[in-house]
Amino acid sequence: MKVYCNLETWKPLESATRDVNAIIDQMSLLPGYDRQMSGRARRLEETVEAFALAFLLSLVFMYMILASQFDSFIHPVTIMTSIPWSIPFALISLMLTQRTLNIRTALGILLLFGIVKKNGILQIDYTNTLRARGMERDKAIIDANHARLRPILMTTISIIAGLIPAALSKGPGSAQNSGIAIAVIGGQTMCLLITLLLTPVAYSVFDDVAQTHVFQRFGVGVSIQKLRQRITSWSSSLFQ
Repeated sequence: MKVYCNLETWKPLESATRDVNAIIDQMSLLPGYDRQMSGRARRLEETVEAFALAFLLSLVFMYMILASQFDSFIHPVTIMTSIPWSIPFALISLMLTQRTLNIRTALGILLLFGIVKKNGILQIDYTNTLRARGMERDKAIIDANHARLRPILMTTISIIAGLIPAALSKGPGSAQNSGIAIAVIGGQTMCLLITLLLTPVAYSVFDDVAQTHVFQRFGVGVSIQKLRQRITSWSSSLFQ
């Protein structure tokens, strides 16, 4: 048996699907009976599954790019420590503004990943630059965060200011576009303090871990450049 229904103009599809499932669960169907969504509801389920895969792949590709950029396996982890915090912060901002999690807001969270990590890139890059000049690690962390505070604040404020019109818009299609803006504004604003405090601490912790004897023994502290040299030497020895 098929049951067809239409949405009210004010009712989100995700919320309607959840209400329908709750009603069916209360019916206590007899054994052998089951339910299956079709149409837009089914496409929504497929989209959610695709977005879960997209989130996972974005983290993997992000790590690969950062590892290549910083020539390290440890620093990308340090930079990405602030990314998991952006998801609950974005969801909280959506809840406070009475928005729902849909395709558009999921795109906003995916966009938020790239925006949040750029603060960590600024901090870690300059910290490594100061350490390469011979500065002690803890002093390099403090000086790098002091020097990068202004550009981090400037970029964050400019992003938030640019998205405020979209978040406050009331025209046609504004409900969907404002969800993206609110997710980015809330996640970026709340992650700002976390990034400024968490990234330096994570840098020192992971740096200590990389310098331990156990990790040095298994090659975790080896840079990508040294790994390339080892792979080249191993591959050349195979063909000799």
